[in-house]
Amino acid sequence: MSLKVKLLCGLLLAASGAVPAMADTPNPPVAKRVDHRSTWHGETFIDPYFWIRDKSNPDVIKYLEGENAYTAAMTKELKPFEDALYAEALGRIKQTDLSVPARKGGFYYYARTIEGQQYPIRCRKPAGPGGIYDDKAAEEVLLDLNALAKGHPFLGLGHFAVSDDGRYLAYTTDTSGFRQYTLAIKDLKTGRLLPHSAPRVTSVEWSAGSGVLFFTSEDEVTKRSDTLWRMRLGGPAAAPPERLFVEQDALYTVELERTRDRRYLLLSSTATDTWETRVLDAREPLGTFRVVLPRRKGHKYALAHRDGVVYLRTNQDAKNFRVVLTTLADPSEKTWRPFLPHRADVLIQDLSLFKNHAVATQKREGLVFFSVYDFASAKWRQVPFSEPVYTAGPSDNAEFDSRTFRYAYQSFVTPPSVLDHDLASGKDTLLKRQEVLGGYDPAHYVTRRLWARARDGARIPISIVHRKGFKRHQNGALWLYGYGSYGYGMPVTFVPSRPSVLDRGVAFAIAHIRGGNELGEAWHDHGMLLEKKNTFNDFIDSAAFLVDEGWATPDRLVIEGASAGGLLMGAVVNARPNFFRAVLTAVPFVDVLNTMMDASLPLTVGEYLEWGNPNEKNYFDYMRSYSPYDNLDKKAYPAMLVITSLHDSQVMYWEPAKYVAKLRTLKTDTNPLLLKINMGAGHGGASGRYDNLRERAFQTAWMLSRIGITR
Repeated sequence: MSLKVKLLCGLLLAASGAVPAMADTPNPPVAKRVDHRSTWHGETFIDPYFWIRDKSNPDVIKYLEGENAYTAAMTKELKPFEDALYAEALGRIKQTDLSVPARKGGFYYYARTIEGQQYPIRCRKPAGPGGIYDDKAAEEVLLDLNALAKGHPFLGLGHFAVSDDGRYLAYTTDTSGFRQYTLAIKDLKTGRLLPHSAPRVTSVEWSAGSGVLFFTSEDEVTKRSDTLWRMRLGGPAAAPPERLFVEQDALYTVELERTRDRRYLLLSSTATDTWETRVLDAREPLGTFRVVLPRRKGHKYALAHRDGVVYLRTNQDAKNFRVVLTTLADPSEKTWRPFLPHRADVLIQDLSLFKNHAVATQKREGLVFFSVYDFASAKWRQVPFSEPVYTAGPSDNAEFDSRTFRYAYQSFVTPPSVLDHDLASGKDTLLKRQEVLGGYDPAHYVTRRLWARARDGARIPISIVHRKGFKRHQNGALWLYGYGSYGYGMPVTFVPSRPSVLDRGVAFAIAHIRGGNELGEAWHDHGMLLEKKNTFNDFIDSAAFLVDEGWATPDRLVIEGASAGGLLMGAVVNARPNFFRAVLTAVPFVDVLNTMMDASLPLTVGEYLEWGNPNEKNYFDYMRSYSPYDNLDKKAYPAMLVITSLHDSQVMYWEPAKYVAKLRTLKTDTNPLLLKINMGAGHGGASGRYDNLRERAFQTAWMLSRIGITR
């Protein structure tokens, strides 16, 4: 059957009322219109919903609460299904659990959860003789996040850094969801908080002693991380921190880290296409950070240190990076010596240095792999993985002299796992695999890699999972996810709620479209700036391929994306509104022109290098041609559930709210258009694990109901 015929069949099925309308359907809220005029490039633009930006306006809150009430009324019949999905997902989770202890200095650090409590408890135990983990050693509770969360609807833990001597804990928390973290320092000897604090902290690192803490902070308005501070402990009162550096270029953000050998503090200034690093000997905390290599447009580099040698990961003459050896005394290009060469089909993502070995984290055709280098033999070898699609990455590796490399691994069917790889023998030891209760058996599911062909000939990787016995070309159902921005490769992960989808005969897939880095740096380049539409076309072409291959019919194809993936959802629905049965779009970046033309908003200026600077007419026109809010039209749209949070700092709540308000005035169909706002959270939704699970159960129940699954 041709795609055209399948599409026609899908439209007829959709029109036949596969999901019956509710009796006494309530009327949706109607947002008032207040024309707001902006003049850009000599043209006047009228935005009737601009007023929704002002959340101090009682009318805004009233409107948002009206949307929540409408969504609740429209979905009340789904509550039993939502409850069942929540119970299924919760039944797979070991609620009282313990993470794998990780050594740092004289202690092993871990987190544990207790049934009924929303947040983990951060703890440690002293290392036993020979530095081994002693399960019987006395536990020390460092931070009980449940206690910190009392009185707050939201709690986010940012950084958690213990001083080298184990005496002090520096940590940051956010209680609004706006990702503004406040620094606190706890004396672990006395259990008391020090009088030292700071707002809007973005990263923290200790000096080699315990008396000096360095941290970075963000601008109050734009939220750009731009300032480096030094804080000295001691004395009867808290001395104010000393400002050391301010990044003046609005395209760059700053962040602190420390080399694994604990020798150097690194301050990175990064833009989308250019990186620069400053360095300070951690044993000389009162010294001055100095630039390693001055920033040069288009040059991205990062460094690691071992035994007086700098290992520089650079994209100089190496699109997917290479690693060269140099020194801090003279890091100029004339001193570079080869270590790990560039390869056109392999992206070098990271280099972990240990006393006797190095581990390179690399990616080929969307799959991560590790290469281990033995300094004694000067030979490389690869760590093998057997599944066709999976996700792996370095885990807790704080100890420079460790003989093992700890990594995390999971797939669609394999739960999150922590393994130690013996760097000398190459043997893997499984330390923990997340226990999945309720009789889950990975053998019941099949995961595979597919390849779609884009309209311009590019090969698009697709990761898919389904229950055994799933029959293609027989009215199959598919849930397709996409992102495709910022060079972020969408990982293949295990989700406790997903077996509930698969067991109901629905396959799940991720389209690894351009804009990510699955196929290297060029994969990102060809999905950004003036090539951004490749991202949207790739998703549509992936969906068409999956329909042609019999994984779904259009009336049983549902799609999802979040944040920049929400932009993707808006763009593909504008382009092909009849191709998808239902859309779940979370915290969607849909009001592109208004956001990118407002330099006072968080993140806007720093993202000119990703999306383009709309103050330049060619970029403005290109954004205008795909911005979902600006391209809504009078036509039929699929069923849509739009999710947002009032305190989102990444994509402001008003973008999805305005989008829904405008779409209601244009859509010619009777499909539901729902907006659900978490009034006490941020970009990632609810922070508590039970609350988050409940949110996902609601979303899953709604999506499945659109393809006729309600139990």
